[in-house]
Amino acid sequence: MRAVNSSLFYKTAASPFLSLLPNIRTHLRNGGIIAYATESCYGLGCNPHNYQAVCKILALKGRPKSKGLILIASELAQLNPFIAPLSVADQDQLKQLWPGPTTVLLPAAKNTPHFISGRHKTLAARVTAHSDAARLCHSLGMALVSTSANRSGQRALKSYKACVAAFGDQVMVFPGRIGKRKRPSTIMDLKSGKIFRS
Repeated sequence: MRAVNSSLFYKTAASPFLSLLPNIRTHLRNGGIIAYATESCYGLGCNPHNYQAVCKILALKGRPKSKGLILIASELAQLNPFIAPLSVADQDQLKQLWPGPTTVLLPAAKNTPHFISGRHKTLAARVTAHSDAARLCHSLGMALVSTSANRSGQRALKSYKACVAAFGDQVMVFPGRIGKRKRPSTIMDLKSGKIFRS
């Protein structure tokens, strides 16, 4: 199964991933890629611990491994395996930003996989405010890779149908509606406060 039937997906409106959770877990554990709606576009995701899965996403996008990837989560605790310990002040600052569309560059933990952080000493991450993406992370109990669903140099895809047409059976695509944000998430460095993308 790759493209997910919308009538099955929304079997329970309160938690549309619930009925498919066993299939999703197996798919991710086996190195599969998923596509799901986020704040501004569809995102490609996978298990951030799975090297083969990350390589598949990079190959689909034509993206260099050195650039690193963004992780999304439903709560800060899901990011803890990938980031260095945060001060109380840092945690308080993040609480002001999250959940929300701001991706923050956080100090990476020493054991963070290089295929996630790329050439950087920081990890790009956010606690998402998009209800479906947040439910997905919450249901799985883990952070997910989240990079825009597009080939390098092309516009990010914004619909279920566009993702199915672009990626076919290479990706498990979930029905969903993207958020109202027109531009990609803001990227901010936690320590310096510098904005890299707004």
